[in-house]
Amino acid sequence: MINLSTGSYFDRATKQISSLRTQAEDLDRQISTEQRLGRSSDDPVAAARLRTLSRTTALSEMDQRNSDSAQTNLKMTDTALDSVADIIIRVKELATLAASGTYNDEQRAAAGAEIATLKDSLLSLANSRDASGHALFGGTITGDAYQNVGGTITYVGNSTIDPVSLGEGQSVLPTLTGPDALSFKQDGVDTDLFAVLGSLALALQSGNDPVAASKDALASLDLGLEKVTTSQTVVGARLNWVDLMDQRRETMGELTAEEQKNVGGADLATSMMRLQDIMTVLEASQASFVKLSGLSLFNIIR
Repeated sequence: MINLSTGSYFDRATKQISSLRTQAEDLDRQISTEQRLGRSSDDPVAAARLRTLSRTTALSEMDQRNSDSAQTNLKMTDTALDSVADIIIRVKELATLAASGTYNDEQRAAAGAEIATLKDSLLSLANSRDASGHALFGGTITGDAYQNVGGTITYVGNSTIDPVSLGEGQSVLPTLTGPDALSFKQDGVDTDLFAVLGSLALALQSGNDPVAASKDALASLDLGLEKVTTSQTVVGARLNWVDLMDQRRETMGELTAEEQKNVGGADLATSMMRLQDIMTVLEASQASFVKLSGLSLFNIIR
């Protein structure tokens, strides 16, 4: 009879202490991880919602990476266009001087040589690379956007720009093609900045009616600068759109994080109080178990 009672006591005490230890370990985990759920079975509905929120967060992080990439390329495009505008302004200064009586033939020839150099600089800008090393103004091609064949510079890119997803079904074009920024119509005829600079440089260096050529070039340069300015406005609008989507993503991220905390987060203050209470009960139970086990063993020996 004594053996049966002792065995039952040991079994109950062992289970109680084991249960208290399990609760203490779970509370300790909640405190260290700040998460209420240790496994899905703790709360299947909450666990399912947390998985959905986790996927939402992962997709948002991917959208943010896309946004960062698009923003980088748009800023690179804007910087390149700034430099293009600087070139046009400098050529306008030279053309204005060459069109007046201020310059003599030698000075006009020197201006033509400088414009030829600026044309080369313009080509380098037009063949800029994006963050991935591809042609910034070449559409989807990986090589140069423009080629210089026998002094004639032509566009060899394409007109396709792959949109970058920003999430929520929204996207943005991360750059422009060369013709978008450098080509324009004058008197109904297609032309571009390379042709304008090339013709002006040749006329000034050769002395073939440089004054008339300079006056004609000024009108073309005004159109070219207007096209570049318009392109920069487009790029600026796209950057603003990216910023707006970033703000929306940040707001949604905060809401998602708050819901994750509400659904699966642990109340640290409550968990610590419960852990303290359970540890007190556990220590008392263990002490009682040891004491009563000793008495039971003593009675059996007697």
